[in-house]
Amino acid sequence: MDRRSLIKHAGIAGVLAAGVAPAVHAQAAIRWRLASSFPKSLDTLFGGAVVFAENVKKLSGGRFEISTHAAGELMPAFGVVDGVQQGSIECAQTAPYYFFGKNEAFALGTAVPFALNSRQMTAWMFEGNGLKLMREFYAGYNMINFPGGNTGAQMGGWFRKEIKGLKDMKGLKFRIAGFAGKIFERMGVVPQNLPGGDIYPALEKGTIDAAEWVGPYDDQKLGLVKVAPYYYYPGFWEGSAQLEFFINQKAFDALSAENKAILEAAAAMAHIDIQAKYDARNPVALKQLVAGGAKLRAFPNDMMNEAFKISQGIYDETSQKNPAFAKIYADMAKFRADANLWFRFTEMSFDRFMQSQKL
Repeated sequence: MDRRSLIKHAGIAGVLAAGVAPAVHAQAAIRWRLASSFPKSLDTLFGGAVVFAENVKKLSGGRFEISTHAAGELMPAFGVVDGVQQGSIECAQTAPYYFFGKNEAFALGTAVPFALNSRQMTAWMFEGNGLKLMREFYAGYNMINFPGGNTGAQMGGWFRKEIKGLKDMKGLKFRIAGFAGKIFERMGVVPQNLPGGDIYPALEKGTIDAAEWVGPYDDQKLGLVKVAPYYYYPGFWEGSAQLEFFINQKAFDALSAENKAILEAAAAMAHIDIQAKYDARNPVALKQLVAGGAKLRAFPNDMMNEAFKISQGIYDETSQKNPAFAKIYADMAKFRADANLWFRFTEMSFDRFMQSQKL
């Protein structure tokens, strides 16, 4: 082969190498693992992780796959933040307030008493400063978050005896934790922290007097109506409860811009999916629970007023000792004030009128 021919073929080889290598790299498969804090039996909650993973695969043309693992399969339900932080898994699906013990600011990613409803929470996250502030906080744990669903307002729980006023709460053993547990404790309640599977036997034996879980669709599966017939509302500590996807920061940074966008889109799809399912399934489940003996009751006004007063004091105390909580909560509280002013004239007025109609 003469010199010119050699140069010519070497040039073609160089072009092919330059063109093929990036194409091969772009098609390289990505395989991640996701650990959830929820069991598969909570199909609406764990189902959000499945929806997320399915859409990541679909949007990437099969090049980006995430295997989903229920609580306990890869690690305990409450071990997922450590798993993401340390990089032993790439991502997790959870309710951030489970990690209240690490730092109270985690609770602001899910729900705190007398805070935002689900639409307001979404607005604060995506149009307010919520996402920015929470990401600044989570950066200290080597992870980035994406909102991934909301249960909407939850129920107040199942009680063995009727609650007619604040005095009836004294000495009550109530399955509840986090900020809500602190509030009830100051009302004379004895908070109990039990996993879902232990609630029914504890109520049946009288080990506890009451328990909160989620809402009609999930509560129905536990059969609590059989042992604690009084079903109270609202769950003022969860006017909405947001889930999030936590992603290891190093793993996220290594992704292409396209794959980052795919994760964001898939999380948004899961965010819509979970709330839509709860809004559609809770009404049917509630009717079935009432038919099965559930006695619906509103929490007494004096109890609600006392709980609100106590919660504001707890926020002040927490803000004084926790700068991260203080910064995020102050912004949320300001957003809440404006949002409630708007909702007072629109959503609330419309809802109140519609609830009074015979449909």
